[in-house]
Amino acid sequence: MKSEVQTNEDIQLVEQLNESIGKIKQEIGKVIIGQDEIINNLLISLLSRGHCLLVGVPGLAKTLLIKTLAEVLHLKFSRIQFTPDLMPSDITGTEIIEEDPTSKRRSFRFIEGPVFSNIILADEINRTPPKTQAALLEAMQEHRVTAAGVTYTLPEPFFVLATQNPIEQEGTYPLPEAQLDRFMFNLWLDYPKYEEELEIVRSTTSQYKAELSKVVTAEELIRFQELVRRVPVAANVIEYSVRLVNKTRPKHNEAQKFIKDWVNWGAGPRASQYLILASKAKAVMEGRFTPNIDDVKYAVIPVLRHRLIANFNAEADGVTSVDIIKRLMETV
Repeated sequence: MKSEVQTNEDIQLVEQLNESIGKIKQEIGKVIIGQDEIINNLLISLLSRGHCLLVGVPGLAKTLLIKTLAEVLHLKFSRIQFTPDLMPSDITGTEIIEEDPTSKRRSFRFIEGPVFSNIILADEINRTPPKTQAALLEAMQEHRVTAAGVTYTLPEPFFVLATQNPIEQEGTYPLPEAQLDRFMFNLWLDYPKYEEELEIVRSTTSQYKAELSKVVTAEELIRFQELVRRVPVAANVIEYSVRLVNKTRPKHNEAQKFIKDWVNWGAGPRASQYLILASKAKAVMEGRFTPNIDDVKYAVIPVLRHRLIANFNAEADGVTSVDIIKRLMETV
């Protein structure tokens, strides 16, 4: 049956991917205690060529998790600390005047910025003004940077992980909805469980220092990403995803009353695309050759959480976008 679905080469690649994912999780587990679902979602988005926005209160190891993931992979890593005075050229790069020592002729030379890496940590992305945010978000969408009329292609794979603090909003610049839509997943980190916190305190207050091994190269990761795109999907799985996203739109003829009452704007087609890509990636990560509706359901909240714009009525009723999504899933 498997050979009917995929070629022998793809079957071997799925097995290799499954083995590599296990090793990556094992290496990350040397540093990060708990957060299994968050790690799983990060790997799904990485395989889907998506970007992630991690939201959580300070001290939940958002930055450490991303740095550890980058260390486990054979990829170039850059961390950008977003501050109010950060300029677009601090991210993309800038041109300098350079003088040839022999001919004394001067010319411009482009100095690449930190965005020319494989994994970008955009730390506290909401602390910088929209002009600078847009410089990164353009690179996320186009995978290229234009400076002085010259276009420079970013290295592949290219993956942006942005962090955000949900409680401290003074002096911040929240990302507009159109820019939030560039992120495949919006992941909310919760507090660790009691037993996990005990282990965190024990390990981080001792002399323990994890020795991490590199697991996957850039070339291997690109092959895994291409494999995800080749995964076949049944028509009913695609129909389920599109129907679910359609029903988030208040003006759709099949929209439920609670959607019309609580939602200003629903999710766009990019949500349907990401639901299918996430379900494909989850399937192959688990050694399966095609996704099912349960794989789609797994990705619904992180894909839709930041794409549903709840209105004042929802806020007055104490209803969040996640509450709306959960209720919607019961109706589809």
